[in-house]
Amino acid sequence: MYASLKSLIARPMSRRYGRWLTLALCLCTASASLWVYAHSALLPAWLLALNLATLIATALQHWQARKSIKFQPQELADRLLQVQENERHRLSRELHDDIGQLLTAAKLQSEWLQRRLPDELQGQCSVLCSTLSETLAKVRDVSAILNPRQLASLGLEASLRAHLLKTLENTNVNWSLECQQRLTGIPEEMAVAAFRITQEAVTNMLRHAQARNLLVRLQRLPQGLSLNICDDGQGFSPAINPGLEGQRGMAGMSERIDQLGGTLSINSQPGCGTRIEALFPWAPRALERASSHKVLE
Repeated sequence: MYASLKSLIARPMSRRYGRWLTLALCLCTASASLWVYAHSALLPAWLLALNLATLIATALQHWQARKSIKFQPQELADRLLQVQENERHRLSRELHDDIGQLLTAAKLQSEWLQRRLPDELQGQCSVLCSTLSETLAKVRDVSAILNPRQLASLGLEASLRAHLLKTLENTNVNWSLECQQRLTGIPEEMAVAAFRITQEAVTNMLRHAQARNLLVRLQRLPQGLSLNICDDGQGFSPAINPGLEGQRGMAGMSERIDQLGGTLSINSQPGCGTRIEALFPWAPRALERASSHKVLE
């Protein structure tokens, strides 16, 4: 019995196996206790050991249940974010490779027709070519938003600058991106999270805030990467639980921060603009690399 208990403790038991084992031990203990009570006999050593084994099995199952309840939400959030990024990449590839190629072929066919159509149809064909060109450009923009390929080649600062330039190109928003330190050596998951949070903040600003000025600041701090996003828009009342109160964008920001063990602060009031402060802590193995880059600067 000692060997069985030792092996039970050494390797984690499955939930189903643990439930059946606990049930069997409880039944055996109850039956043996009733037999001892019916015969008015002394409590034998084997029954005491059986009671002890039942207690240990119950405690192990309770501990594993509490552990799974404690870690399951975080693991689920991490998995959901991973699935979301994978789905973004898949949609980006389909837009770029499949739909983009079809639109390119349609654009070439329309240009071929335009060269052969009579003059009275040239106007309609020209509108068709312009529409196809604009649609192709929009598809490429959406593909780039879903999967920012430039993060790997250009880095976080250049990717954010390109995104802000493209997104705010035809708006009245005056924007500025401040980054006083070099951001080399930033982990990929941190760069993706910072890019996505900025992307979501800018999208919300354009949809709801009606802001005129936007400031995005990146800083390499000893404790981690700092991201500040400020606008002078209409502002809003941040929800205590954004996911339950319909603020899915804010909920997505919180999930990305939580995945990396960082902190997120959203300060906003109606009519007073919005300030978003995010801190991504350095991972233990990235801390030394970040410090070395700081020394080199």
